[in-house]
Amino acid sequence: MTTDHPADDLRSWLATYVSTMHEEDLDILTLWILHTHFIGELFTTGRLLLDSPVPESGKTTVLEHMSYLALDPVQASSISSGSLIPRLLDSRPRTILIDEADRALSPDNPNSKEIIATVNTGYKRGGSRPVLIPTEGGGWEAKEMSTFGAVAMAGNNPELAADTRSRTIRVLLMPDTLGTVEESDWEFLEPHAHDLKEKIASWAADNAETLRTLRPEMPEGVKGRLRECWSPLIRVGALCGDGWQRRAEHLAVRALEFRRAEVESGLRADPPKILMLRAMYDNWPEGEERWQTEDIIAMLAAENPSLWEEDLFKGRKRVTAQAIAKTLSGSFGLRTRQGTTRADRSRAYHRSDFDPVFVSMGIAPPPIDTVNTVRNVHSVHQGAGNAHGVNEVNGVHAVEGEGGLSVHTPVQQELIEVSCEVCGGSIPSRHVAAHGERVHPSCRERRTA
Repeated sequence: MTTDHPADDLRSWLATYVSTMHEEDLDILTLWILHTHFIGELFTTGRLLLDSPVPESGKTTVLEHMSYLALDPVQASSISSGSLIPRLLDSRPRTILIDEADRALSPDNPNSKEIIATVNTGYKRGGSRPVLIPTEGGGWEAKEMSTFGAVAMAGNNPELAADTRSRTIRVLLMPDTLGTVEESDWEFLEPHAHDLKEKIASWAADNAETLRTLRPEMPEGVKGRLRECWSPLIRVGALCGDGWQRRAEHLAVRALEFRRAEVESGLRADPPKILMLRAMYDNWPEGEERWQTEDIIAMLAAENPSLWEEDLFKGRKRVTAQAIAKTLSGSFGLRTRQGTTRADRSRAYHRSDFDPVFVSMGIAPPPIDTVNTVRNVHSVHQGAGNAHGVNEVNGVHAVEGEGGLSVHTPVQQELIEVSCEVCGGSIPSRHVAAHGERVHPSCRERRTA
């Protein structure tokens, strides 16, 4: 069956020969194959994961169809070295098809770390890795080779690290026990597949410039790594027409909801550094600006004994001050600060340092008081002049001038920071809203001492 649009033709082709667990996953396969033909106009490319709990579910069949329909495909049923992929991609973007990914990317494979690193870096334009190449004199020299290209991986529930899984778009395949799809007889199908690919390639070439300028708005919540995976498919969907764009947006939202469900059910656990930050947010002493490390240690050990309390049988020691400092400083730039009053010169962590991190990591919502206060100030003090202090956070300007605090860009419900009148350090404006003055709580104590 042929139609006026290659997206519809491709979708019909896949529905004839491929059985997915969810019918709408055929839309994913369609859009993903189409996006490979625009790889030169795209900045990112999500890794397609063809997943199944059992063998003979059609994963290899899907890869075979991609080998006929995707852009410049190369089948890599077994990868002997992490340098193979950049060698394949060095001269031009291609579509890498990895079969038996559960073996190729298994921790038991001595080459898996190199392969995974190459797969991870190549999802974004500019990704590269050094590869040794022979020289005329019999020696070797390192050459930086591109790793950017489309990658589809097929395997039986491959154990992928969190950073790799976050770059994937998953399609679940099951055995076609009801016989709903036709056999892929390539002796008969090959010429028809070539015709379909030519139609796709011609359409892609004619619309490459249009796609380059297409920037459809992403669905709410689809951001970060998830946006990087789904933006190419949504852009291709927009190029195909409103119906395809709506399908792509729906699939992106479905992926977002699935990830949220995994987190809520404990299937996708946060790393220890995020758990530590979350525990500190949940248990920070109410009304206190400073928190001593020894008290944080006791809290962490009680909050999550399996992670931070001593266990003699497992040989695990209780979390230490050094471990906390290394985690908070190395990951978030958070450090203890010395007290400023005569009564307390000890070092402790300060809540005002943590608040921006809590918000930016999604652990705490932007304070409503701050958002409302800044909105009100913006409506009253637009165009305040003679500004002598400007702070910018995520594109929002908090300006300190003769007219007081004013905001010069639309509020995007982000945390605004201003300068403390005593020490000059940054202070979240929610403290301004709460206390009516631009002063750290510790500086307030020093000023009144």
